[in-house]
Amino acid sequence: MDFDLSPRLAQQLFDGEAGSYYSWSSSEFPLLAEEKVGAGRLVLQPRGFALPHYADSSKIGYVLQGSDGIVGMVLPNSSEEVVLRLKKGDVIPVPLGALSWWYNNGDHSEEVVVVFLGQTSKAHIPGEFTYFFLSGGQGIMGGFSTEFISRAYKMNGKEADKLAKSQTGILLIKLEPGISMPHPNTEIVEKMVYNIDAALADVDVRGGGVFKALTAARFPFLEEAGLSVNHVKMEANAMYSPSYTADGTFQVFYVARGTGRVQVVGIGGKRVLDTKIQAGQLLVVPRFFVVAQIADSEGMEFVSILPGTSPAVEEFASKKSVWNALSPIVSQVALSVTPEFEEFFKSNMQKTTILIPPTN
Repeated sequence: MDFDLSPRLAQQLFDGEAGSYYSWSSSEFPLLAEEKVGAGRLVLQPRGFALPHYADSSKIGYVLQGSDGIVGMVLPNSSEEVVLRLKKGDVIPVPLGALSWWYNNGDHSEEVVVVFLGQTSKAHIPGEFTYFFLSGGQGIMGGFSTEFISRAYKMNGKEADKLAKSQTGILLIKLEPGISMPHPNTEIVEKMVYNIDAALADVDVRGGGVFKALTAARFPFLEEAGLSVNHVKMEANAMYSPSYTADGTFQVFYVARGTGRVQVVGIGGKRVLDTKIQAGQLLVVPRFFVVAQIADSEGMEFVSILPGTSPAVEEFASKKSVWNALSPIVSQVALSVTPEFEEFFKSNMQKTTILIPPTN
């Protein structure tokens, strides 16, 4: 495997008064196709509306910004639309084939920003999400001939053309003031949306930061997307200690805030990446490769996804380290150190977690 692992910024695919959409291209970032993972970022301006669509990939939406977002969703094998309110910190799974629309219900200047991370094992283009819109300039309705639309919906030709071609917008449109969108369902929101910002931490280290792991055991709706989520806030100069996935799956990191440095070690003990990383960049770590990060002075925050509802992540430098599971003599001969140094080495790890504060 010889891929460029450098973190990448997204490319803007659409921009208009309603908002914009950004994506990471597998042609520019081949590792996306290799690991069958995709990512995109949606920015909705006030009254910005993403036309109803479905996609060829399951994914997780994480709300980076905004307090008055709305999503409408029709799940596969369901005839019911579910409308949910979204705010910063919300995680919402979008199952494969689910129909959805997205709207910024705010009347002021606040954007609603959602990053999508998902797996593309069934995608038309490995490493990318492909969207199928119901309406608009690239919509399915306009793709059929007038004859087919007329017969399907029992209309004459003029009515069929009106149905299929009246909406000429593409991807995102801005709604006129006064249009009232469906009211969010407050009773079902907890089943389909999880605010990870407000959740209790799995690891909370003074000077180190906060680590939160979200799996189907805590949020069952994640099973619909087949993914799990980690959310990490690192304090200034803190370290996210080395880890790898033991189940042969990738790790994907999106940096939401701050800057830092990342190293990845791969086959043959070769350091395959050693670089700066910043907000807005996507990092893909190949299966079994080991990754570690150190935040800069402003700290760093990232969200990551892993395939499966119970991912197996192994740590190298904490009290959960695989080194601690090995017998002392095995560690001694493997490292070629004295028993005293081996004991010193393991005792130091007993004091740390996956988040390590700076030493001074």
